[in-house]
Amino acid sequence: MEGEAIRQLEAVARFPGMRLAVGLPDLHPGKGAPVGAALASEGFLYPFLVGNDIGCGMGLWDVELAARKAKPERWAGKLDLEGPWEGNAAAFLEEQGVTPSGFEEALGTVGGGNHFAEVQRVDAVHDAKEFASLGLREDRLLLLVHSGSRGLGEATLRAHVDRHGAGGLPEDSPEAREYLRRHDHAVAWGRANRALIAQRMLDGIGSTGRRVLDVCHNNVVSQQVENCPCWLHRKGAAPWDQGPVVIPGSRGALSYLVLPVGDGSVSAFSLAHGAGRKWNRTNARERMRERFTAESLTRTSFKSHVICEDRDLLFEEAPPAYKAIDRVVTDLVEAGLVRVVATLAPVLTYKTRGRASS
Repeated sequence: MEGEAIRQLEAVARFPGMRLAVGLPDLHPGKGAPVGAALASEGFLYPFLVGNDIGCGMGLWDVELAARKAKPERWAGKLDLEGPWEGNAAAFLEEQGVTPSGFEEALGTVGGGNHFAEVQRVDAVHDAKEFASLGLREDRLLLLVHSGSRGLGEATLRAHVDRHGAGGLPEDSPEAREYLRRHDHAVAWGRANRALIAQRMLDGIGSTGRRVLDVCHNNVVSQQVENCPCWLHRKGAAPWDQGPVVIPGSRGALSYLVLPVGDGSVSAFSLAHGAGRKWNRTNARERMRERFTAESLTRTSFKSHVICEDRDLLFEEAPPAYKAIDRVVTDLVEAGLVRVVATLAPVLTYKTRGRASS
């Protein structure tokens, strides 16, 4: 783990009211606070620790299509999730139990950074009973969606930071109640966004699907920690206490479907949410441009296809920029936190068609 990530974790551990600060195996430096961390505070909540992408998470869909019928090259030529959805966004949100917010133009779009929508195949099943209990089959494709609340989460954080900076809010204050109201709305909006991204992807590949799981890894929740009522902030940390979780690697690595086990209190009831960055974006761009062409990065060692027409992003998100996902998951297994159910391999990864996204 980078020294800067440890320094950031130690710094936030000194915030007023902080009871527990946990760095998970994917810990890496963020903008003032670490990513891959779970942070429990008593009496105060800290919007700054959740960040701007409130409600970001992972959703997994079982696709009604045999893996042998995958046509990644054909799909790559026509998939486009960049523009606004042609359907009625407000009506879709209401069907999902979410109030429209004025950010509907972004609904159903992936966004930038490390967000993606990825068609996957089953690489190996390690726990056949649990795999079957989820209604999954080895011969079928899956779809993993990683995205969040887009501009809504950014606006929610900005409203707080403009008044309070990185400071916390007393839990019984009107400001805390207002932040939590907006936070909960952004979390619900993010879940609905993943559902619409999945629907658009499934329409694009000519199939249908069933949501298997959806977990949020950027949020704050009320949680008993060490026999104390706390506010548990997760910044790039998947929940341990909400059933199966998918922990993805880079676009050129396996993803792990895992089942939480043991006693989650040792990790603040949280798990790694991915591989975690090894290099920051500037370093990744410089290193990757010296070693690869942009064209070569649109294929992976799994022979999967990558849709990413933003050249900078293509280099920034290259597989070598991330930590080894097998090591991250092994750490969780050895800590007694998860059991591996299956590994999933990429078939087609959608990042961006190159138009402006955030």
